[in-house]
Order: sequence, then C-alpha cells, then structure tokens
Amino acid sequence: MTKRLQVRFSRGSIRYVMFASFTVSALVAVLLTCLTLYARFSRQMDDAIQEENQILVSQVNQSLSTYLRDMIRLSDSICYNVVKNTDLEREGVGDEIRLLYDTYSDYVENVALFTENGELVATAPAAKVKDGVDVTGEEWFTAAMSQTENLHFGVPTVQNLFADTAGNYKWVISLSCAVELTRGGGTQLGVLLMDLKYSAVTALFQSVKLSGSGYVYLVDGAGNLIYHPERTLIATGRVRENSLQAADRADGIYVEEWEGSRRSVIVQSVGYTGWKVVGVVERPGFTMSLQQTLPFLVVIICAYVELLILMNVLLSRKITEPLRRLRESVGEVEEGAEHPTIYVGGTAETRELGTAIQNMVDRLRQLTADIVREHEAKQKSELNALQAQINPHFLYNTLDIIVWMIENGQREDAIRVVTALARFFRISLSKGRNIIPVRDELEHVRNYLLIQEMRYKNKFHYQITCPEEAANLTTIKLVVQPIVENAIYHSMDFMDGDGLIDIRAEVDGKDLTITVSDNGLGMPPDVVERLLTASPQPGAQTGSKRGSGIGLRNVQERIRLYFGAEYGVTIQSEPDEGTVVKLHLPAVPYGEMEDT
Repeated sequence: MTKRLQVRFSRGSIRYVMFASFTVSALVAVLLTCLTLYARFSRQMDDAIQEENQILVSQVNQSLSTYLRDMIRLSDSICYNVVKNTDLEREGVGDEIRLLYDTYSDYVENVALFTENGELVATAPAAKVKDGVDVTGEEWFTAAMSQTENLHFGVPTVQNLFADTAGNYKWVISLSCAVELTRGGGTQLGVLLMDLKYSAVTALFQSVKLSGSGYVYLVDGAGNLIYHPERTLIATGRVRENSLQAADRADGIYVEEWEGSRRSVIVQSVGYTGWKVVGVVERPGFTMSLQQTLPFLVVIICAYVELLILMNVLLSRKITEPLRRLRESVGEVEEGAEHPTIYVGGTAETRELGTAIQNMVDRLRQLTADIVREHEAKQKSELNALQAQINPHFLYNTLDIIVWMIENGQREDAIRVVTALARFFRISLSKGRNIIPVRDELEHVRNYLLIQEMRYKNKFHYQITCPEEAANLTTIKLVVQPIVENAIYHSMDFMDGDGLIDIRAEVDGKDLTITVSDNGLGMPPDVVERLLTASPQPGAQTGSKRGSGIGLRNVQERIRLYFGAEYGVTIQSEPDEGTVVKLHLPAVPYGEMEDT
C-alpha cells in the first residue's frame, strides 16, 4: 500500500509541485490585486474612463477630419482640375463633374456649378433648379461670393434647391466656394456647391458610445448644432444643450455643472471648418465599500480557482499533445501532402525531433523543386533557341532592298529601312530578356512590317491598335512577329493589292488578347488544326519554312510554358475569308513577372 502511494506520488510529483506553486502564487497575486484595486480603484477608475472617452472623441474627430479632407480634395479637384482649365464657350464640364460625383456618391448628395448671376452651369446628378428659387439669395451662395478665398460649410438643412420628381427631400450640409469661370478670353466668378449627405456625418457619431450615459455631438463656431443624438428633442425645447459655451471653449477637458448634474466635457476642434466635436460624460462619483467589494473579491477568487482546475487538466495534455501533433505531421508526409508543415514544439527533445523532420522534408522538397526547375529551364532553353533563330533570308532581302534604294537615289527610303532594321534587331535581342512590355513587342512588329511593306510595295497595308492599358502589360518577345510573317507569306504574297493586316491588343478583365487578322486567302479547317497540333518531324528545320506551322507551335509552347496551359494561340480561318489569329495571355503589369 505504501509502495503504491509512493509510486503515485512519484508519478504526480511534478504536477503536484506545479499545482501547489501555481495555486499559491495565483492566490497571492489575487489578494494583492484586490487590495490594490480597493485602495486605488476609486481614483483610477475616473481617470481611465476619462482617457477612454477622450480617445473615442479623438477617433471621431479623426474620422470626421478624414471625411472632410476627402470632400475638400473633391472640391479642389473640380475647381482646379476641371473648371479652371476649361473654356465654357468651347466645351462643358458636366461629364468630368459627373465622373467625380460618381466616385464620391456615397458621401455627396449632389454637385452644382453656378455663375455669379445664379445661372446653373452643370450639375451631378442631372437636376433642375426649382421654379422661383433665387440662387443668389441663398446663404451658401452669398457666403462664397463675399469671402472668395475660403471654403464655407453650412448647417444641416433639407435640400430644397433642386426639384425631386420622387418627392424625396434629404438632409444635407452645404459646402460652397468661389471658382473662376473662363468664357472665351475673359474670366468671371462662379460658385461651386456640394451638398454633403447628412447621413454620412451622422454615421461617424452613431457608432460611438461613451461610458455610462455619455454621448458625442458636433457644433459649429457659432454654437449651432450640426449633430446631436437628441437633436429632435432639442429642437422642440424638451431638452437643452450647453452648445454655445462649448463652441467658445478651446480644446481640452472641462468639468461643468449643467441642469443640476456634474459632468465632464471633452472639446476637440475639427480642422478646416471651425466645428468642434464635444463629448459629454456624467461624473458618477465612484465610491467603494467593503460590502460592495466583498462580492467582487469572491467572484474573482472563484474565477481564479476554476482557472487553476482547468489549467491542471490541460497540463496533462500538454505533455502528450506535441507528440500527437508531430505524429499527425509525419502522417501528412506519408500521405504525400504537397506542403506539409511539421509541428515543432513541446519539450526540448520534441522540438529537436520536429526540427530534424522538418529539415528532412524541406530538403526533399528542395531537391524536388530543383529537378522541376532544371526540367523547365531545359525546356525554356530549347524554346528560346527556336525563337532566336532569325530567318537569314529576311536579313539578306532587307539588305538587297537597301542597296537597291541607295543605287536608285532613294536615300530617305533607305534610311527608313535601315532605322527599322536596327530597331527590329535591338528589340529581338532585348538585352537577353524574354519578358518585355506589349509596347516593345508591337514596336518590333511595326519595324518588321515597315520593311516588308517596302519589299512588297503596294501589295498590302497594315494597322496596329494598342490602348495605353494594354501597352504596359507583360508579354514574351517575338510572339507576334511569327504570326505576322505567316500572314505575309501565306496571304499577302499571293495578292495583287488591297491586302490588310490588322493587329490589335485588348484587355478584358484579367486577360490580354493580341489579335492578328488579314483579308488573305484563308485556310480550310484541317490545315488550321494541323498547324497547332502536329508535332515537328525529327530533324525538321526551325526556320520560317512555309506551311510547316513550326513558328505557330513555337509561340504556342512558349506562351503555355511561361503562363500556363489555359493560355495560348487560337486560329479562325475560312478559305477566301481571311485568317484571325489570337494570342491569349494574362493581363500582368510589366515588372511584376520574373524574367527567366
């Protein structure tokens, strides 16, 4: 019996020591904490609440300032980027204003531009001034015209300037400023009006709750309430607010007597506007007695005891949990998981074992990745070798054209061909890079077509269309030129004139499409299928052998190797209907893809 007890004690001795030491230290910490709380809670509670409320008011102030900065930036964009640079006699500003309005429509009810005589120049969204309304007599208009250098914020009011066919009239805050309008050779003053959605301002305040029954409100420099949670009751006279005194106070924290109660008032100014964010918190006069404290201490002690019991249960699991998780990690490796994560934790021995297994898995993964990279590098080298084999006949024929032009006194044409040939080979080399922007690839094709157009004079023409959004995307060099070369040799070469090669780059979402179309002879379906599916015979030449399709397959394989099997080349062609070849690539901005 004694031996059995000794065994139990021996097996549980660590647990017992941990339990005893942790329990004693925890109980001592609880008692000390309770005594400290009892001694200092009264004084620190009020300071903590005040600091927390001040942070909340600061957050509201910061959010409101950010919102107002955005509105001021919108006003400046309209004034300086749209209105000031536009001659109203030659063009309008409505489209630009509507575009900016659409961007900020969640925060702006409407934007309107008026002349100094109250004539409506533009508005967004489209609206009509109500009949009988004298715009020049509105407060926001007179304020802007009297102080032309400032922005003017109004107080919340129901929008009654524009007619609303649906009969909906919403609360807004007017932001107005004077602008300079250009008409012909002269200038005149005008007024820009932006009605800010009142709901956008109230949303910043409604989610903020100060301690106890505290609240936050917004007041302008004259003491007019812009937002207050009890604004309706204040308007009816059932509730009063000390807003006039708050508007006159500097930033800080004040204690005041109001309506028979003592309260703290936090005042913070809002930049650009003269507004002030005011937080009001009732001061509870917190006191503690032993009768109030005893239940609190009992609750804390019970909570700590429960926590100790729970931790003792978890300690027994803690010893075996690392081994169980390590075993599961090794099981993932056995099952062939692609990216297994080996658990490293627990005791020193378990951590060392986990680290050793992790290093082994990382090494195996690295070896596998090296093999894959070597295979891909070999494949890319083979395809790049194919792409690097520029047809020497093209160079010889171009040099013959240059010699012929010089001998016939066509120096200007010869200079154009030599310049195009130099640019052609410069982009072909690209300093050894395989990844280039679409702009360079199409410039390479443009130089190639210029030379071929001089060679096949009057047989065909070409056009290249590339929007700016496509020009800065990524492509592989020398993928368009083989397609154009096929179009010339298989279509334009057999035409007497009126041949056309159309090259277009387009962006659709995450996809980039480069289309090469011609009005040549076209091809039957079986030839189209053979061009992309047939494999070259052993020993086949890789030059521009007519009809071999090696150039097309080279382009197809290079695109899929760099971007994946879902991309590549598609051909649409019918006899006597011409041919359309599309290169499908991902829309990746140039510079974001590694050049290998």
